[in-house]
Amino acid sequence: MPTNLKGPDLQRLRQALTLEARHQYPNLKGNKAYFADFVAGELKKLVAELPAADRARFVPYTAAFDRYAWLSPPERADVVGGLQALLPSVVERVESQIGKEPDWRDRPVQFVKGIGPRAAELLAKVNVHTVDDLLRYYPRQYLDYNKRVRIGQLQAGETVTVWGEVKKVEAYNPPNKPNMSILTVWISDGTGSVAARWFGKKRNKFQHDQLKKRFPIGQSVLMSGEPKFDSYAGRMIFDRPEAEVLGDTDGTETSSLHIGRIVPIYPLTDGLNLKTLRKAMRAALDLYLPLVRDSMPAAVRDALELVPLKKALEQIHFPKSDAEQKDARDRLAFDELFWLQLGLAYKRAQSDARTEALVLPASGTFVSRLKEALPFQLTGAQERVFREIQQDLAANTPMNRLVQGDVGSGKTIVALLSLLIAVENGYQGALMAPTEILAEQHYAKISVWLRDLGLETALVLGRQGRKERNAVLRAVEAGLVHIVIGTHALIQEKIAYKDLGLVVIDEQHRFGVKQRALLREKGRSPEVLVMTATPIPRTLALTVHGDLDVSVIDELPPGRKPVETKWARTKREATEVWEAVRTQIQQGRQCYVVYPLIEDSDAEDFAHVKSATERHEWLSTEVYHGWEVALLHGQMTPQEKDGIMERFRRGEIHVLVSTTVIEVGVDVPNASIMVIENAERFGLAQLHQLRGRVGRGAYQSYCYLMSESRGESTAQRLGIMEATNDGFVIAEQDLKLRGPGEFLGTRQSGMPDMLLANLVEDTRLLERAREVAIRMVAADPTLDQRPLLKQDLFRYFKANLSFLDVG
Repeated sequence: MPTNLKGPDLQRLRQALTLEARHQYPNLKGNKAYFADFVAGELKKLVAELPAADRARFVPYTAAFDRYAWLSPPERADVVGGLQALLPSVVERVESQIGKEPDWRDRPVQFVKGIGPRAAELLAKVNVHTVDDLLRYYPRQYLDYNKRVRIGQLQAGETVTVWGEVKKVEAYNPPNKPNMSILTVWISDGTGSVAARWFGKKRNKFQHDQLKKRFPIGQSVLMSGEPKFDSYAGRMIFDRPEAEVLGDTDGTETSSLHIGRIVPIYPLTDGLNLKTLRKAMRAALDLYLPLVRDSMPAAVRDALELVPLKKALEQIHFPKSDAEQKDARDRLAFDELFWLQLGLAYKRAQSDARTEALVLPASGTFVSRLKEALPFQLTGAQERVFREIQQDLAANTPMNRLVQGDVGSGKTIVALLSLLIAVENGYQGALMAPTEILAEQHYAKISVWLRDLGLETALVLGRQGRKERNAVLRAVEAGLVHIVIGTHALIQEKIAYKDLGLVVIDEQHRFGVKQRALLREKGRSPEVLVMTATPIPRTLALTVHGDLDVSVIDELPPGRKPVETKWARTKREATEVWEAVRTQIQQGRQCYVVYPLIEDSDAEDFAHVKSATERHEWLSTEVYHGWEVALLHGQMTPQEKDGIMERFRRGEIHVLVSTTVIEVGVDVPNASIMVIENAERFGLAQLHQLRGRVGRGAYQSYCYLMSESRGESTAQRLGIMEATNDGFVIAEQDLKLRGPGEFLGTRQSGMPDMLLANLVEDTRLLERAREVAIRMVAADPTLDQRPLLKQDLFRYFKANLSFLDVG
């Protein structure tokens, strides 16, 4: 172990301070270092051992001893005396901690060579606080000197690296675009010259001068990007290339970090430069790499052809070849996926071990009688998923299953059949919906189906009157109700069940872990089945819902007609859309018109975005005068929204102008046409969910996406909507377009960030990580036989151990 990883030598530190004072502060020279250098080094070690409150008291002394040689004798006396007075307050505490060998990975990053307090502050802005954070602050790309091209040989359309001397720099606001600024740098390497341009917001002269200072005339610059021929300038030019000022390259080892064969490029923040970061990274690797331990079993690494962790960390930062960089990236990306999958498998194992499962075999006639009474046959996918649920319910381990089904795939009937198994075994069932409208829809269907079976259904809503609600609650507690349907009211303290056996949670992503736990507490240990109509790509299902078994209803009922979807791009096409709506209304159908805003907004981003309130006025008075045109939005009270939806269901409203409050589950079979204005403002998943509100009856249905936007992303999204009705295809495309972070909307609680792994491209890596994790936990559910692995697992989830059900 390197000696400078030991704790501070407090005895020698106190002796050195006493000796320096005795000799009148000459900055004594010892065997290995001058007094000031020795004290500065020991202080940095000391500060690393201290809590934040004490650390701040020592920071001024750390800085003072760094410049001790330039202080006058009286100033030196003040510094030495001040430190002597301060030390006793922390000596006992520090000495008691030194023997405990704190984890080197948690050492503050400012004590890495080359990083002081100022650089540490800058690194904190990019969430680098410790040595471990620094080592895992991976390059975002690399510049390869082997791929360097002479400027005179540049060809358009190829990504290349050039190296030249700065000859000229300009920064200005173009007269024809006064809100823009352009920085142009010309470089030459003797074979030719090339310009590079960067575009930004409008700047003043001082700001332009500051930009120009980044590229001093005569300095060497490295640029990487894709050059193009600028016909106006008559020359090759780079737009927004990666660029790094190399300065004077003297051939030393230090400069080889910056002009070697493959050079790492890190994400930066203002004030932090690449050279400082590379030097610090090299110093951190040299010092700490020998301490890195690899808790991944060697047999697993060998079977998957993964490089050891030490080698991966070295090669991700300073690879000698593209192959080395790829090997390092694969190992570290695998680790990210593996720790997540191991955490999910461990969490599932802990939950299963302490949860008493109900054994609910299919043992009665309710299921078969309902199937015979249905006016339709289940699809093959519905039958397959129901069999999987039956197997779970009959097993002696708790059920944790997610059922995915696209809009209209028939999840509700599968849920009801599952609930009937609980009823056959003498238990009650509960169906929990995300909104009262959906709860009422479920109740309207299910109560009719169950009436013929002699079973009672109850509806529990938050807005029920006290008398009605108390009557329902008494019936539920007495066991007179077999299946209870409601919203979050089902988990309120006042409701008690006689014997709750199965809970089905519809649109589970709208309920958190705490709500599900509360619902489980309503029975001895009821089984839980969750459902969603939001298609999730397989890779995301394995991460977001990796602790659940996933079933997919991937088949629509026969006879269901796909919704015809068209993108209306022009004013003429928009006029045709409104005429198509008129035709549908005349045929007795109903229409949704959806807007992204409730009211007009003065915000610049919404300058050309239409609002529901304004367009409702226009549609009701000018376009469809004489027909009933209603307005629905999220700022209305639940009673107002329910009243409007009930009138729409009864056919009293012909055109419903709405925001996205109708996105989930509203079922009006007579609604056959949907118009979405400013469709460019919606994501793919949201557009698909909105479109799912039509096409639920026997009539051909239509969806018109109105947008005059010519943006590339708009064309991609609306083109996909025109091309397919398959929610899983749309979800995969949405994931590719937006990436997993934006696709999920919010970061999953407790799940660490993925720094290298890509859920779009690393499907195979994810599946291998999942296989290994499940196999390990199956063999050792507590992981007690692999203490290092378990320790690193808990460290990986240290920000939220509750995710692992351990804190």
